[in-house]
Amino acid sequence: MAVAYTLLVLFLAVFVAGFILLVMGAINFHFSNAEIPPGVNQPVKLRIIHIILISRAVVGRILENIGICSQVSFVRYLQGRKTLGADPKLFIKDLCFEKVPVRIYQPKVPSASQWRGVMFFHGGGWVSGSLETHEKLCRSIARESESVVVSVGYRLAPEHKYPAAYEDCLNATIHFMKNIEHYGVDPARIIICGDSAGGNLAAAVSQTLAGRSDLPRLRAQILIYPGLQALDFNLPSYQQNRGVPLLFRECAAFFALQYLNGDASNLEEVLEGCHMPIDIKLKYRKWVSPDNIPEKFKIRGYKPHVLLDCTTEVYETVKRFCEPNLCPLLAEDAVIHQLPESFILTCEYDVLRDDGLLYKKRLEDNGVRVTWYHLEDGFHGIISSFNSDWLSFSSGKRGLDNIV
Repeated sequence: MAVAYTLLVLFLAVFVAGFILLVMGAINFHFSNAEIPPGVNQPVKLRIIHIILISRAVVGRILENIGICSQVSFVRYLQGRKTLGADPKLFIKDLCFEKVPVRIYQPKVPSASQWRGVMFFHGGGWVSGSLETHEKLCRSIARESESVVVSVGYRLAPEHKYPAAYEDCLNATIHFMKNIEHYGVDPARIIICGDSAGGNLAAAVSQTLAGRSDLPRLRAQILIYPGLQALDFNLPSYQQNRGVPLLFRECAAFFALQYLNGDASNLEEVLEGCHMPIDIKLKYRKWVSPDNIPEKFKIRGYKPHVLLDCTTEVYETVKRFCEPNLCPLLAEDAVIHQLPESFILTCEYDVLRDDGLLYKKRLEDNGVRVTWYHLEDGFHGIISSFNSDWLSFSSGKRGLDNIV
C-alpha cells in the first residue's frame, strides 16, 4: 500500500512539474515571439489565449514525437470536444450534401415570407476548424439575422489537399441551391459567408457561381478577414503584424502550403518572395501590390520588398498559387465584375488585412458594391471569440453585429 501511495505521489509530482514547465515554456515562447501592438483590443486576454494555444500545440507535438497521434489530430480532437446541446430558438440538424457533412440551423419562429439562406465556411487555415469550432458563431448568425444557416464541414489539409476544400464547399452550395424549396429559403436571398480560410473558400465559390445561369444568382458574399493570395507575404500588413497573434506571418504561409500540397518545405522561399518568377509577379502586380493600399495603412512601418526571382524547381511545386480557385484575388476582371454585393471585414492587427483591402479595391474598380467594416483594434480570429465567456472581446461582438 505504501509503495502504491509513493508511486501515486511521484506520478502527481511529475505531472505537476511537467504542467508547470509546459506553461512556463509557452509563456516564454509568447513573450519571445509575439508582438502585441498598443492599439490591440484587450491585450491581456489575447496573451492568455495565445499561451493556451501554444501549450496545446506543444502537447500535440510531444504526442506526435512519441508516436501516439499527430499534432494536428490532437488539436482537432480538442476543438471537436465542445457541444452546446439544443437551442431554444433554432432547429439544428446534421446532414450530408453530396457526401459533404453540413449542419443546418433553422429559426423556429414562423416567417411570413421565405428565409434568407447563408452558406457558411469555417476558418482554420484549411488544416483545422470544424462544424463544432464555429457552432456559436453560426447559431448567432441564424438567430440574429433570422436566416437558415448551412455550415459546411469540408475536408481538411494536409490529408486532403487543394482543391478538396474548395470542391466540397462548391458542391454543398450547389446542392443547397438546387434543393432550396426544402428549407423555406428565398432563392433570391442566398449569401455565401466565411472567415479566414473560409473567407478564401467563400470568395472562390462566389466567383465560380457568378457565371452560372442554371442556378439562382447569389445575393451577397460576406468575407471575414479572408486570405486571398499567396504571391506576396511582404505586403504592409504582413510586415507590420508578422508576430501578432493569433496568426503569425509564418503561419499564414505555412497553412497556404499545407492546403496547396501538404508540404511546407518551401516555406522560406515563399516568405522571402522567391517562389514565383518575376514575370508572373509583374503580371499580377496590377492587383497584388502595396501601391494599391491606402497610405494610411503604411504608417506603422513598411519597407518595400525587392523583387526576387525563383528556381524552376520551386515554382513547379507552388505554381497553382496562380489559380483563382486557390487565390481569388487573381481572378480576371470578367469574373470579378459579375460578383454580387459584398461585405468585407478586416482587422488592423492582422496579417491578412491587406488581402481584404486589395480585394475591396478590385471589386469597387469593377463596379461591385462593397460594404467594408474595419476593426481598428481587432486582430485575426476575433470574431470567433465574440462569445467565449470570460475570454470574449467587445470588438468581436461589434464586428459580428455589423455582419448580421
